[in-house]
Amino acid sequence: MASDRPEGGEVPLLYSEGNVAARVALEREVRGWSTTELAERVTRAGIKMNQTAVWRIENGTPRRRINLDEALAFSRVFELPLEELMSPPLEGLDIDSRRLVQEAVEAFYEARDARDRLHHAVVAIADHIKAHPDSSRAIHEQCLRLMGDERDARTLSNDIEDGGHY
Repeated sequence: MASDRPEGGEVPLLYSEGNVAARVALEREVRGWSTTELAERVTRAGIKMNQTAVWRIENGTPRRRINLDEALAFSRVFELPLEELMSPPLEGLDIDSRRLVQEAVEAFYEARDARDRLHHAVVAIADHIKAHPDSSRAIHEQCLRLMGDERDARTLSNDIEDGGHY
């Protein structure tokens, strides 16, 4: 009968509990979180966990097992799909590179969310002006007052006149 194992060794698993433990440690370090902070975040996500449990998952001998609810909580806390959390870490990226990428990803999502908020606000103001055309001048003056910079206020006013930010 053919074996799934190479002679003398085990088949490395693409997805495994060991990968989750390694990724928990890596993702925690990338974010600069202590084991206590990660335990608190997991607890806030709905799964009671303490600092010792995190340490034993990352370093214990034998390593502490991770149940499905805990894996899902780690996935939620790290904002990673479960499949990604179960995958081995990518080779060739040191901790500083991972931190920089993490910071860029977070900034990207924050900027996208801010653009969406701006678009919705501009559309709402444009709709208000359509319904109350006599308010247009006062709205543009208020933009200038609040922004202080004439060029920025003019840009926002143009977006309002165009009916949206995008």
